[in-house]
This record gives sequence, structure tokens and C-alpha cells, in this order.
Amino acid sequence: MKTYFVDVILPLAIGKTYTYRIPKQFNDSIAVGKRVVVQFGKTKIYSAIIHNVHEKAPERYEAKYILDVLDEKIIVKAEQLALWEWIADYYLCQLGEVMQAALPSALKLASETKIIAADLDTIDRNELNEKEYLILDALEISPEIKVSDIIKLLGQKTVLPILKGLLDKGVIRISEEIAERYKPKKKAFVSLNPVYEDQEAKRELFESLNRAPKQLDAVMTYIHFKRSQEKISKAELLEKSGCGSSALTALVNKEVFNIQEEVVSRISENSDEFLKEVILSEAQQKAFDEIKEGFINKEIALLYGVTASGKTEIYIKLIHEVVDEGKCALYLLPEIALTTQIIERLRFHFGSKIGVYHSRLSENERAEVWKKVLDGEIQIVLGARSSVFLPFCDLGLVIVDEEHEVSYKQFDPAPRYQARDTAIFLGYLHQAKVLLGSATPSIESYYNAKAGKYTLVALNQRYGTAQLPVIEIVSLKSDVKQKAANPYFTPTLIKNIEETLAKKEQVILFQNRRGHTPILLCATCGYSPKCIHCDVSLTYHKSSGQMHCHYCGFREDLIHVCPACGSTHLQNKGFGTQRIEEELGYLLPDAKMARLDLDSTRSKYSFEKILADFDEHRYDILIGTQMVAKGLDFGKVSLIGIINADSLINYPDFRAFERSFSMLSQVSGRAGRRDIQGKVIIQAYATGHRILEQVVNHDYETMFLTEVTERKSYGYPPFYRLIKIEVKHKDNLRVVDCANRLAIQLRQQFGERVLGPEEPLIGRIRNYYINTLLLKMERATVSISKVKEVLRNTLESYHTDKLNKGSFLHVDVDPY
Repeated sequence: MKTYFVDVILPLAIGKTYTYRIPKQFNDSIAVGKRVVVQFGKTKIYSAIIHNVHEKAPERYEAKYILDVLDEKIIVKAEQLALWEWIADYYLCQLGEVMQAALPSALKLASETKIIAADLDTIDRNELNEKEYLILDALEISPEIKVSDIIKLLGQKTVLPILKGLLDKGVIRISEEIAERYKPKKKAFVSLNPVYEDQEAKRELFESLNRAPKQLDAVMTYIHFKRSQEKISKAELLEKSGCGSSALTALVNKEVFNIQEEVVSRISENSDEFLKEVILSEAQQKAFDEIKEGFINKEIALLYGVTASGKTEIYIKLIHEVVDEGKCALYLLPEIALTTQIIERLRFHFGSKIGVYHSRLSENERAEVWKKVLDGEIQIVLGARSSVFLPFCDLGLVIVDEEHEVSYKQFDPAPRYQARDTAIFLGYLHQAKVLLGSATPSIESYYNAKAGKYTLVALNQRYGTAQLPVIEIVSLKSDVKQKAANPYFTPTLIKNIEETLAKKEQVILFQNRRGHTPILLCATCGYSPKCIHCDVSLTYHKSSGQMHCHYCGFREDLIHVCPACGSTHLQNKGFGTQRIEEELGYLLPDAKMARLDLDSTRSKYSFEKILADFDEHRYDILIGTQMVAKGLDFGKVSLIGIINADSLINYPDFRAFERSFSMLSQVSGRAGRRDIQGKVIIQAYATGHRILEQVVNHDYETMFLTEVTERKSYGYPPFYRLIKIEVKHKDNLRVVDCANRLAIQLRQQFGERVLGPEEPLIGRIRNYYINTLLLKMERATVSISKVKEVLRNTLESYHTDKLNKGSFLHVDVDPY
């Protein structure tokens, strides 16, 4: 019998695969893509992925035996392994880091993994064997146990197959904060007590309510509308009768009305937009035909469609065709939030064929979706960037919606991949078509389309009768000089908000900074509270009454006396979403407001609840950060207010103008998405800035031409490739020395293409000092594969130098 060896990928940042020997009893069980249990180091146990099977023993070390084979069939396909290798090669990271990002935790058990019991009351212990029973007994004593402790408890190393069996039976779960699932939308409906269906009973009811006119109005309104519609919602009755919630509550208490919650679709049933048979407008049909024609000769198409032009309907029709052919489709969105609004639309068309995959699902749910995609039970996946790692069967179409979004880029930890570019390579591996969609395409994608690399399809008009919003720029400078009532809101914005609310329409206000007060400053000595771990000011959050660091999470109680000079003259500088909400509450006390930012969406279902409540007009005004800019669709929003556009435009980054144009255009696109024309008020000091003028004129083309001209002159993408290297160390002087040594080595290879080292805007994060180097490589004339090969060798040489001990490097390819 032959002796086999396997090269496995371990979920660790090590440079190579590791070779293990196969016990002869497992010869028939091994295959590339299966998980095996291995010991790495003296005590650590991991589940690893088989990358290669061969008969050659390693020369430098004696191969250990694998401990067990976990899977009956492969869980990682050949195409996935090829994708992992491409990511590791292109983004200069390790295969183990890609595996760590790609696999759900439930599929990569290790000795450091913690497990918890499921609901102990529902477990049938008669189904458990002796060892499973022991594990459950231990979980009753301690609610959370490491796998390494279970190894000691059972006195054996091969515990992962036992734990896999318990996971499959639903007896245990991977320890984690249980994240939120998709939550169905519920609506309260009002019904009249059947007792009052009789005419005589109705007459007596009217007489009894003569002294309660508001309650009488509610009953009369109900009876009037019941003649023409089957159901009346609580919100609808309150709006049409104007009776107020107290009157309605009184009628419920008198048992005149019953109120019952029902699960409803988030899709308007009488809306032509969401018919199962997708009916495209003339402009949409033209774009659809151009995409189909483009796919004949090119694998990638860019759909450049203005906001509310109906790009989603085109996506749905393309997915229909792919599904009818028996193939799979991947629909990528930049934010988990967007899945909330779009999932019902897709389920309306595709039912159970669709699965959702993102980080807010629990790890066990993610593992379940993984297996269903692997088995072909799910044909359509809707998800955020991690969806590119799923084991697709016969992938036919990849859609990357809002392809310009920076959220597609993973910044930390490694792999620091760009999901849009990864999706393009995924399409290449599966020979699938790729459609990128955006109202404000990234400069790189639009350049590739203009250069003929992608098919460019334009959709320049909004769907149906919807019109592009009217955009007005208002100067903060002149209004502050005139001593306006409030420094955050110009009289023009307040007047427009009041007019909008009077028409029973809704408002979105955009301020791209969360918290209450970004900087607290002593007016006497200039002291400002800073984080003890990072070189940043602490931001005051009114909701917690504390000052927070947005980089490491450090918190400190709000100070009222300057610790440096003892002065009580402390001033608030700057403003975040909490401050906007507070100040607007003083100006418009009757308006119902909600806030949409990272702080208000931490709890379970909070994001879905805020969006659903705003969609049902339980709030008049939504105040938010960039979350409100990303593809959300509200029918009654007619006014958008951008509190301060200068903070976006003046950000020190080569993409600041492109991103500010994109952000302002996307936020503006939330207004007037149905029959009413929307209006956008942009408050700014630099009212004559070219970006603001281009936003007002919806002039993407001029913005693109100006940007590419400047980038060509100064050496930035799409003409140059960028690779950023961060050197980190706990000692400020040592990090400078290490960065300078690395810069010397790199300049020997790449000359003037190496910029830095420089201290970044924030020079210390989590007690690590940072220095940054930037490599700029000509895209047209320099081989990036050779550059990366030289760079790998240089970085390897850096790590072996004892002078650099204690430092570590972060390499980020395409750091934007």
C-alpha cells in the first residue's frame, strides 16, 4: 500500500503549506479541499485544508501524521483554492490568512476555539455517546470551554471529529456574539369589533362617542375607508383621521378596535416596479440589450446609471436568465445594510433559491449557507465582500452593485483585498460574466471602460416619472456672519425642512462624523483630551456621557475642569451626528427624528428597525453618516441636507475629490425617487469649489476628465500601481530606524519609485508607532509580478535582520 503525504493550508500567517503524512487507514478518505485534523507545534491542534496530495516526503523535517479526516466530501473547491492563491499572490499575504478570512469559524475548529452549549433543555441525551456526554456535562459546569480543555478532559488529541458531530446535531455552538438575522417586517392593522357590524350597534357607538370627537373621527374614518380597502393599517388610520395615538388607544381599551401585527412584504403590492415579471422601461431595455450584446465579446460590463434609474430591475432580469440556464449568480453589495432593503425584492422574484451571506449572520448560519451553496441548494447569493469566498457551483453571473464603494476594500486584518477586483478574478475562474454598476463609477473602472477593457453601458434617466433632484449650494460663511440662529443650520436649510415637513414628506440630513463633539478644548491653555493609546483626540458621545477613541475603543468620563490648568472654560469644537440631532431638536421640537450611524446600530435588529420605521414614516427626519448614502430607497424623502461639504472635499487623500463627488451625488440621489422632485441643500464654505459645481450639474464626465489628467501628471491610479508598507513598533525611535533601513533596501531595488518613510496623519494607534512607505509603479511599463517577487525577497530579508526585532509590517496593495 502506498504512503501518501498532504500539503495543508493552516489558518496561520505562515509563508508555506505544511506537509503531513497520511496513516494508511485514511488513504481512501483524503482529497484536495477536505479538512484534516493536524498538530502544529507542541500542543496546538488545527483543522487544515488539504492543498495537495503526493508521495514525496519533506526533506528538511520529519512529517507528522494527520490525526483525522473531518469531511466525507470536499468543502473547498479547486476554483476556490485558485482564488485563495491569487489573493495571497496579488495582495502579498499568506495562504493561511486567506483561509482564515474565507472559511466560517464553524468550519475551522482549532484548540483555541471556544464552544458553548445550545439550549440544554432541548437536547436528547440518549442520542449522545459517552464522550459527547462528558463534553455536555463540562458545559453545564462552565458555559464556555476551549477545545484545548476538551482535549485534556477526554485525554485524546482527536476531539475535532467529536465536536463536528455535536455541531451537526445542534448540541453545541461556536462561542460568539450571536449576530442578527434578517427580520421580517411587521405592520399593525386595525379592525372593528364584530359587535359593531350591526347598524343599531353602530348608532349606539356614535352616540356614546359624541363627547370624544377625536375617537369619533377615528371610527368614522375607519368605516369610510373600509368600504374601499380590505385592511387598514394603524399608521394609515392615524394619518387619515388625525385622531392621535391616545384616542386610538382609548378605543382599543373600550374594545371598539382590535390591533393586530402581521408580517408583510417590504414591497408595495400595487407597485409596478416589483411585478414578478420584470417589465423594463424603454431606457432600461436599451441598457439591458447593450449589456447582453457586450457580454458576447467581453467578460466585464460597467453599467453607469444615474441614481433611481432602475439598475436593480436590470440586475434581476439578468439573474432570471442565468437561473433559467441552471447556473448560479452572485450579487455583491458594499454594506450589510443594503441587503435589508433588497432581500425582499429578490425573494419576491426567486423565493428560496436565494441565500444571504454576511458577517452579521452567526458563524453556524454562515456555515449552513456555505454547505447549501456547495450542494447547489442556493442558486443566488446576496452578500457583502466575504461572499466572494463561497463554493459556487457553475457560477454564471457576478454583479457588483455600487462598485465605487470603499467598503469593498478590506483594510485590516490581512488579506487586504478589494472585493470588486477579487469578484472580477472569480468571474474569470468560473468563466462567468461580471457586471459592475454605479451612479458614480470609480475612476479606475470608468477608465477601463473608456479604454475598451470593459463594455460601457449608460442609463441616463430616472425610472418612470422620477426626476433628478434640484441641488442648491448655501454658503455657511455669509450666514454665520449674519449671526444666524444656529451655526450648524443655515436659515435656507431650516426653512426647507419646515416646508418639507408641512407637506408630510421626509428629510435626510448627512454629517459624515459620528458622536457629539469631536474635540473638547480648554479656552485658557489649549489642552485637549487625547487617547492614552493613540495620537487622536477623544470624541464626546452624549449617549454614554463619555469621551471615546474611535480607533482603539478607549473611554474616559467627560471632564468639566481642565486637568492641565484647572480652568472651567472648556469649549466644544466640531460636531457629529449626535450634536446635529440635539440642536435640531431645539429648533424643531415637534419633528420625530432618528439617527443612523455606528453608535445607533450596534444592538440587535437596530439597523433594520430604524430603516423600517423611517420607511413607514414613523420618523420625519433621518440624521446619518455615510450609511445614508449607500443605495437606500425611500419613497417619501424629498429633501436632503448636507451639513458641511468642506470636510469631505478637504480630506488629505488623492481620492478626496472623487470620493466627495461620489458621496455628495449618492446622498443627493436619495431624494425624489418617486413622483415628487427632490431638493438637495449643500452647506459649505468653499461654495465655488469645482466639485460642488459638478455635483450641482450632475457632471460626472468633467470630474472624471479633470481627475485622470491630474493623476497622470502626479503618478496615481489608474496610471500607476500603489503599494503601501506600514512599519509598526512600540518604540517611537526604533520605528523610525526600522523604516529607514527598509527604505534603503527598497531604494536599492526600485530607486525613486519609493516615497517615504513618513509619519502618517495618526502616528500611533493602540500603542504602536507607525511609519509609512509608498511604492509607485508605472502600470504600463513595469511588470507588477516581478516587483512583488523582489518585494517579497526584500521583506524576507528585513524580517531576518535582528535590528528589526519587535517591529512588524503591514503590506497593502492598492491601498484605496
